[in-house]
Amino acid sequence: MDDFTISLQDLKAILLRRRWGLMLPMCAIFWLAVALAFLLPSIYRSMATILIEEQEMPVNFVQTTVTGFAEQRLQTIYQRIISTSRLLEIIKELHLYPQLQKTVVPDEIAAKMRKDIKLDFVKADIIDPKSGRPASANIAFTIDYQGKNPELTQKVASVLTSLFLEENLKERASKATSASSFLQDEANRVKDALAESDKNIADFKEKHPGELPEFLPINMQSLQGIEINNVRYAEQLRTLREREGFLQSQLASIPRQGSKNRLEELRIQLANLKSRYSDKYPDVIAVKAEIEKISAEKGSSHDELNDNPAQTALATQMASTKSEIASVGRQIAVNEQQSEKYRKLIEATPRVEETYKAMLNERENQLHKYNELMQKHMEAQVSQGLEKGQQGERFTVVEPALLPEKPIKPNRLAIIFIGIVLGIGAGVGSVALQEFNDQSIRNAEGLARATSFPVLGVIPEILHEQEKRRAKKINILEVSALVVNLGLAVMALLALRYVG
Repeated sequence: MDDFTISLQDLKAILLRRRWGLMLPMCAIFWLAVALAFLLPSIYRSMATILIEEQEMPVNFVQTTVTGFAEQRLQTIYQRIISTSRLLEIIKELHLYPQLQKTVVPDEIAAKMRKDIKLDFVKADIIDPKSGRPASANIAFTIDYQGKNPELTQKVASVLTSLFLEENLKERASKATSASSFLQDEANRVKDALAESDKNIADFKEKHPGELPEFLPINMQSLQGIEINNVRYAEQLRTLREREGFLQSQLASIPRQGSKNRLEELRIQLANLKSRYSDKYPDVIAVKAEIEKISAEKGSSHDELNDNPAQTALATQMASTKSEIASVGRQIAVNEQQSEKYRKLIEATPRVEETYKAMLNERENQLHKYNELMQKHMEAQVSQGLEKGQQGERFTVVEPALLPEKPIKPNRLAIIFIGIVLGIGAGVGSVALQEFNDQSIRNAEGLARATSFPVLGVIPEILHEQEKRRAKKINILEVSALVVNLGLAVMALLALRYVG
């Protein structure tokens, strides 16, 4: 059997035969699209553009305490503005979503409004002043709101813009104040710690007098001086003892006169002691007591005569020498005590030095930190004044929210066009489905293909007058319906232009 092909005549016959299968789905879908295009509410959008301006004062002169990227700060402000409580305040103030307020809980209304708000960033290619390389930076941002009422849409967009400006000023002022307060608190804390360190150092000095490292040179010098004096006193003592021995040998060669010589010797020694010390000195008191004892035993007075001049002179020199020996001995003893004292101080210095230096280092670090904090606090106060004067980084409205003149959606023309395309596709699909399921034979060629026998003749369709009139009426109705549909379609497009 030869392959079956459809000619243009066959297509024309199919379209005429299946015209209702084509027209009904196409018209139904078309008018459904038209209805959808007109029934969907118009959505308007009002948008404001806000420029991100750098601070007026050079950064080298005034360093701001508000750090972080503008995008991060804007996202933080945006999250605050679209919080449920803030959005409900705006909804209540401007009477938004009146239909939803009767049927939906407030959280869902706020969620609906949150979807209608959009934040976008405007980027630009700039040269990074630090690295000198091209980079992308946010120079501005847009905030827009979508709604059904153009006037309300503009009001909401203006309110959102004002909130962004106010929140930015509040956040920057709050951060500057917080930074200044934090630095002040830290400086006070370090100042208290510094005062405590000074007190500890003062107590440590009082507890370890003379043992501190700064006294080490003085102690060494004093010890050296004492040792030199001891050497000199030792030499002097040796000389005095030699002299004492010589005087003793001289006295031994002179005949003694008993206790009288001793009494004269004591008197000379007493006179020598009084020339140096007061009457309350222990040696003076002891010599006086011995003189009184000898005088009482002899029953003699202080002005006894018959003395040996040589013996008296030697006795006087002996008493003087012994007095000098005693004095030098006492001085050596005092020096030994001082020497021992300085040795102990010098030995204790290394043990004290470690703790003392640690305390000094801690105080030095605290002082350095305190000065650094005070410097930063002064810079923070300058930054705080910069933010209060609105001379830092700020937002400037370069394009306020305008009254929208045309809706942004729905795209009614696109909906109708899609309806036409879908209608044609549905009509063609309906015709193709009907033809595929219809096994009727409608011409001689089809009969020959079905029976494999040639067709000898064809009898044409014979219509009566009544059937002809009926067919004519049907054609008129079909043409009228087509004209009406075309007219309504043209009217719909004109109305669509007016609505748009």
